Amino acid sequence: MARLLLLREVPEASPAPSAASLDADDGLHLVEALMARLAGGGRFERTGVMVQEHLSTGGKRMRARLSLAAAAALGASREAAAPWAAAVELLHNATLVHDDIQDGDLIRRGQPTVWVRHGVPQAINAGDLLLMLPFLALADLDAPGSVRWELSRALADHAARTVRGQSEELDLLPGGHLDRAAYSRSVRGKTGALFALPVEGAALVAGLSAAEAAALGEAFVELGVLFQLQDDVLDLYGDKGRGAPGADLKEGKVSALVVAHLERRPEDREWLLALLRTPRELTAQADVDEAIRRFRESGALNEVLAEIAGIARGVAIDPALAGWPALRAVAMEVAALATRPIQHLRTGR
Repeated sequence: MARLLLLREVPEASPAPSAASLDADDGLHLVEALMARLAGGGRFERTGVMVQEHLSTGGKRMRARLSLAAAAALGASREAAAPWAAAVELLHNATLVHDDIQDGDLIRRGQPTVWVRHGVPQAINAGDLLLMLPFLALADLDAPGSVRWELSRALADHAARTVRGQSEELDLLPGGHLDRAAYSRSVRGKTGALFALPVEGAALVAGLSAAEAAALGEAFVELGVLFQLQDDVLDLYGDKGRGAPGADLKEGKVSALVVAHLERRPEDREWLLALLRTPRELTAQADVDEAIRRFRESGALNEVLAEIAGIARGVAIDPALAGWPALRAVAMEVAALATRPIQHLRTGR
């Protein structure tokens, strides 16, 4: 049996100023209040209730926290950046509502998903509303019109990248695209874009030029990839709070583990395609357990863990962050947070 990679190679997050930390809560109450107000829309109606219901289920608020921490790292106040943080978090939640419909997920954050509670047509409406609210959030931002324009452009640009990435992910299995290039392209769009966006916008709020802001944002794309890789691993070798392991396999998702395994065991392609194409309700847990065993023994799990550790190490030497030590510390904190749920995957365990 292949030995598991020890994740001690992942660098610990450098001590960051308290205001420029993901754990800091300053300004987060402003984000929550603005999201609730925008969702309500000034009167009681069903779409707003659905959105408020979804937002009330919680979540880590990672994109909002990253927006606030990045703004503080670049010299802006967290309170000033709160409308931007709300905009990014609303956009992220729009993608979650639509993703749950596309994937057929029944549970999100321990609660029934929007489409399960209200049906697919109304859930689409809730997701569509969430796509529009980020632009309204910018009205609360105390910034020149030129900055608001650049923020609107960034929102639209990264939202488009996210949708394109999601579309590519949904096409991986039907198109038989189980290769690394196709997988990476979809992840950089679907997940990476929404890690770049909070930082790019925070830089604009802090007064940087559009070019400088975009460059800093792009440095965080790989951290989005890291989050997706650990999510792929956690689905089979951890606990994502979705019941038995293998929800992604049952949904027919092409994960980093699928790609890495087939690079090592191409003879398993037909077996794995059959497993992924089996409807969720007909997928036996024994077949998922077999995939868990094969991915471990082929070295696929080890490779994905090594890639995660490599991305995390790369944050510390990324030249784009060289002139911004406080922001680099935020990036290292993101990397440490991403790897924390899979630290149990150690040599001999």
